[in-house]
Amino acid sequence: MTPLVGIVLVSHSAEIALGVRSLVEQMACEGVVVGTAGGTDDGRTGTSYSRILAALRTADSDAGVVVLPDLGSSVLTARLVLHDHPGIQAVLADAPLVEGAVAAAVTAASGADLSTVVKAAEEARHISKF
Repeated sequence: MTPLVGIVLVSHSAEIALGVRSLVEQMACEGVVVGTAGGTDDGRTGTSYSRILAALRTADSDAGVVVLPDLGSSVLTARLVLHDHPGIQAVLADAPLVEGAVAAAVTAASGADLSTVVKAAEEARHISKF
């Protein structure tokens, strides 16, 4: 089977990251690996370099990884991890966390390549809810 693009959710909250992953797993078919990096290493609100790196390694299936951060330091920390580990084929998407994750996962499940999955995540910000 051809590897699918993976997804990493980076949030200041472990609960938010896990909740979005649960939603994504219910809406996308099996096979898309969704890694989470929520909160700090000691369980507080914030971001963790080591959690992001572990989530990237979990989600990396040789098809690439889309990284979806929530805000602020999650973006900065994810950028630092990607800079320090250029061997990981990952793209930081400028997309809403929930809508972008669902769009990315559904697109990845279809077997789309990394750039197509990133584009789907980023286009999710333009979908009207009304």
